[in-house]
This record gives sequence, C-alpha cells and structure tokens, in this order.
Amino acid sequence: MREILGRRLQRLRDRLKTLRPASGQSGDPALPLLDAALTCATARQWPVLPGVGRSGADSNRCACPDPDCVVPGAHPFDPGLLAATTDPRMVAWWWTNRPTAPVLLATGGSAPCAVSLPANAAARAVVRLDAQGMRLGPIVATPTRWALLVAPYSLERLGELLYAKDHVPSALRFHGEGGYLLLPPSPASGGGQVRWEREPEDGPVPGGLWLPEIEAVVHALVEASSGASGGGSRLAY
Repeated sequence: MREILGRRLQRLRDRLKTLRPASGQSGDPALPLLDAALTCATARQWPVLPGVGRSGADSNRCACPDPDCVVPGAHPFDPGLLAATTDPRMVAWWWTNRPTAPVLLATGGSAPCAVSLPANAAARAVVRLDAQGMRLGPIVATPTRWALLVAPYSLERLGELLYAKDHVPSALRFHGEGGYLLLPPSPASGGGQVRWEREPEDGPVPGGLWLPEIEAVVHALVEASSGASGGGSRLAY
C-alpha cells in the first residue's frame, strides 16, 4: 500500500513540475510545502488545506482582511476550514496555485488532535515525560510553541476531562474538533519555521499512526506543572 501511494505521489510531483516550469526547480522553496501537504493527505489520510499566507512588500502582513490579525498567515480564510480534504488532486491544485501557502491540518473527526504549550515549558515537560517512560506521539514545534499530537477526541470528552481536574495550566491550548494546526515546513506566524521536534512514525497502512490519548497527555502535563518547585508552574509563559 505504501509503495502504491509513493508511486502516486511521484506521478503528481512530476506532473506539477510540467505545470509549473518556473517554480519547479530542485531548489524551489515551495516544493517542500507541496510534498508535505500531499504526504499528509495521502500517506497519513490527514485532511489539509492551505493557510491564508502573507502579503505586502515585506511579507509581514496577513493576507486576510484583518489588519490586526494575531496569527498572520497561519490560519484558514479562503478556502475555509470545512474545505480541508485528503483528495490529492485538490491538494495539488491548491498548492499549484498558491505554492508558498502554509499547510494546515484540520484537527478532530478521524484526524489527530493536539495539545500545545509554550516552547520552553514544552521542552522541559517532554524531557521529564521521556524520563518517566511515557510514550509520546509526534510533536510539532514553532519558535514559540510546541504541539503534542494526540488521538482524536470530542469536545464533550475534553470538557469532562478538564472538569475533573482541580487545576489545568492556562498556558495549555487544545486543538480539537473544529480546530486546526500549522504543520511543517510552513512559515510560523511569529517568524521562523514550523518543524517536527518528533516526526510521525507512519504505520504500514494509511492513517496507521499511533497517537496517545488526550487524558494521558493532559494528566502528565498537569503533573509536570504541579511538580514545579515553589508551587509554580513549569508550563507558564
């Protein structure tokens, strides 16, 4: 199955090079975004869509109509989040027409969800969780935040989980059903680039990636927070 998907991906890449001769060179910085989007959509069966991207002479402004956008370039706009798909033809068309668009994962449903926290706190927490022998899944890192991918969960399940906790660090953010997550190698909204701190280990079939459950990750992060010396939080900004 993976061999078949690999051949399909290569055929799409070869076809796109003929459609985009000016930007199909081996050093083209847009090709990694196309490859990442196609890999997510086909090999992993993750629904993706292009982010709105940047505009302006210095590429620092978000291309959306909001002049005060807080996540410039790194959110859906046109198409909207509901357009996310695993169809390689649609994905190829999007990135053929917008080759530098960020890659967004539509979280929830059958797709992975995530818990994110500030980068420095996340790095410390991951070291601690590794030392405890906890099995973690893929981790997406930006210069300011890390996101730990988890198995899909419903909003009701998340609500019950948080209600049962005496304390949950306010620095945690949840990317669940109806949400999205910026994927490597997209440009990060605050500058720099999104990368894999821990890459996905794809299974033998599409969508065969192992992911931890949301309860285990949140419990471990809360424990890491409450274990800080002086009663502080290891997950603070």
